[in-house]
Amino acid sequence: MALNRYQRQKITQSVRTVKQSETSIRQLLFFFGFFLTLPLQAAKVDSLDVPSAVMKKNLRAVVVLPDSYASSARNKTTYPVLYLLHGGYGHFNDWITKTPDKTLIHRLADQYNLIIVMPEGEVFSYYLDSPVVKDSHFETYLTKEVIDKIDNTYRTVRTPKGRVITGLSMGGYGALYLATRHPDLYCAAGSMSGALNLDMNTWKLPPDAFKNIRAEFEKILGPFSQSPDGWAAYSVVGMADKMKTNGLKLVIECGVDDFLIEPNRELHRRLVFNQTPHDYSERPGGHSWEFWQNALPYQVLFFSKVLNEN
Repeated sequence: MALNRYQRQKITQSVRTVKQSETSIRQLLFFFGFFLTLPLQAAKVDSLDVPSAVMKKNLRAVVVLPDSYASSARNKTTYPVLYLLHGGYGHFNDWITKTPDKTLIHRLADQYNLIIVMPEGEVFSYYLDSPVVKDSHFETYLTKEVIDKIDNTYRTVRTPKGRVITGLSMGGYGALYLATRHPDLYCAAGSMSGALNLDMNTWKLPPDAFKNIRAEFEKILGPFSQSPDGWAAYSVVGMADKMKTNGLKLVIECGVDDFLIEPNRELHRRLVFNQTPHDYSERPGGHSWEFWQNALPYQVLFFSKVLNEN
């Protein structure tokens, strides 16, 4: 049967409409699939004041809450806390602004149902109580004032069984230093690229960098030439026997190209010698955010196993 001109036009329009619909459906499916591949940042990020009475100043912290935190309010579910410390010359928000993957902390909080707290440690406090600078008492601040503020603000597990700590570089030092001196506060501690020996003799640094960092240490510890034994007392590598006594779960990582690799190896050797159980890893990489971004998920997995056992 022959079709007239009008009928042919209608059929052509119908075919065109079907093809347009197919194209639209394909586009919708493409964009739907694309958004499914995007990381979901369901975790909530808080930024809050954590004032210090001991140092007489106001400091801030970032707190990442897992997505399940809000929905579990009716059941009053409590959550373990990971204290995550920044490095030297850094600040409290480094971990959420400087990692190549800006969703890293959010995803870890959601995956492991952890509250992750990133407190301020200023540019060169080393998280210790300075014997010479009155407004640099970060050991007291972290172990008393920050923990009290977090426990009184959020639904946390308020015992050592629900509290872990780690950090990078200065923060790696700080995490092991604080946990070793306060085993009543934490059940596990870690370090990534930790600056674990403060006399710096084994640090692989150019002369100018060595001189500048030595000057920063002298600001908070006093002249090295006048108190070398005092500096040694602050070095984490000298705390291996205390770590054995405490029995805390330990995880230590450092890149093979890191200028701090030797202090990390020295602590590892001492812990092996005195038979202290610990998890020690060396991987390719240097003193960089790429290395720390890769290391942190391994450490959080380690902590999750400890927390689950508790």
